[in-house]
Amino acid sequence: MLKNKIAVIGSGFAGLSAACVLAKQGYEVTIYEKNSQPGGRAQVWETQGFRFDMGPSWYWMPDVFEDFFAQFGKKPSDYYNLKRLDPGYRVYFGQGEELDVPAGMPELEAMFDSTEPGSSDKLRRFLKQAEYKYRVGMGEYVFKPSHSITEYFDLDLIKKSIGIQLLTNMSKHLRKYFHNSKLIKLLEFPVLFLGATPQNTPAMYSMMNYADLALGTWYPMGGMNEIVKAMVALAEELGVTIKLDTEVKHLKVNDGRITTIETNEGEYQADFIVAGADYAHVDQQLIDEPYRNYTEKYWDSRTMSPSSLLFYIGLNKKLGDVKHHNLFFDEDFNRHAYEIYTEPQWPSKPLFYASCPSKTDSGVAPEGCENLFFLMPLAPGLQDSDTMREKYFDIMVNRFEAVTGESIRDAIIVKRSYAMNDFKADYHSYKGNAYGLANTLQQTAFLKPAMRAKHIKNLLYTGQLTVPGPGVPPAIISGRVVAAEVQKLIKPDRTLP
Repeated sequence: MLKNKIAVIGSGFAGLSAACVLAKQGYEVTIYEKNSQPGGRAQVWETQGFRFDMGPSWYWMPDVFEDFFAQFGKKPSDYYNLKRLDPGYRVYFGQGEELDVPAGMPELEAMFDSTEPGSSDKLRRFLKQAEYKYRVGMGEYVFKPSHSITEYFDLDLIKKSIGIQLLTNMSKHLRKYFHNSKLIKLLEFPVLFLGATPQNTPAMYSMMNYADLALGTWYPMGGMNEIVKAMVALAEELGVTIKLDTEVKHLKVNDGRITTIETNEGEYQADFIVAGADYAHVDQQLIDEPYRNYTEKYWDSRTMSPSSLLFYIGLNKKLGDVKHHNLFFDEDFNRHAYEIYTEPQWPSKPLFYASCPSKTDSGVAPEGCENLFFLMPLAPGLQDSDTMREKYFDIMVNRFEAVTGESIRDAIIVKRSYAMNDFKADYHSYKGNAYGLANTLQQTAFLKPAMRAKHIKNLLYTGQLTVPGPGVPPAIISGRVVAAEVQKLIKPDRTLP
């Protein structure tokens, strides 16, 4: 049995994933978590009988979760009950103007044809290509540590890179197939959260449309935090120790190796460290200057994914025809995207998202009540204040009521906001970003912040600021990739370099 001690900083999806894989290999793994509950952004808040997922709310790419648990002879169903949503979600374009995205392909094709006559055949061709990108991207690209461009010097992979349209943008790609503005907005929406406009996002990411429309939108009964519970249960079964309320304050380096992990609870030692906390924070705040991977200027020049203004809302009544997931695209998509990515500012007429999980899961709200979650994407690094939060809360509530015909303002009995200052305080999130690093062409694969520490022998990074990128499934994959890299760096005789 191995005795190498491995420390994982942060218990988000990447940290938990890495910890499980390394523990299975026989290493002694300890997770150091700053907050009082594990899960990173996927924490849960409970009050007055309401249970709110505080972070991720979309369950896409079910195959990634299945593959993760299969490594340990497990299935997601061993831990939680998944339900496929039908419709997956609703997009509101105005009062009386909405599209429901059905789970069945015949129904989806019919919806496309009714919106843009003859578009179902184009949809089939579009999704066939998107499926190829998904299989190549998720099967080969995302599992590369991307230490160097040379990892991609493979004729077969170069041919596939052309096939997945790495150098074409999403905006042009979509308009080759579709002309109806509603369908284009529907297909562009997933990239809004990848951290760039469709014009600056590689067409490779149409694979997200395959994940959305073909693989479907799912929900783990009990909420997204059930995934965290599952991974924690698996980690502990494998012997992982999780230290909550233990914030890493400094990583002491001697002779090119981290020798001491200084925390608010005392000092610890480990042979190897996996940093799953915010990369920029670890690099700039926990490590002394000579050993950092990057400069402050470098981080400031990165294109971050959006931050978000969130509201957790409990209603003392039930709603009518509102779906589990609802996208409010009743304002100009391009204008909001411009105010996030091009000229960062609080948006003039924002798009927003409303989740009502109690439509699917009665356990997340008291009887006769409704659980609502509002999210408005924002440029990271803006000035956050209660005044601005309340201004936009009023905007979202007014629009929600006007577009859906549902009155909610007088029924609110629970309300909590969450924005940039909270992301910084809880997760040391760089500029208060919510999702990590933007998936632009200039920040793809080996152009992302390196997984490997350049000046420290026993440190690797994982999570949404390195490969493969933002989102719950990529974070889980990032943990698997970094765990494999740790094992490569441990010599055959089981000693560390």
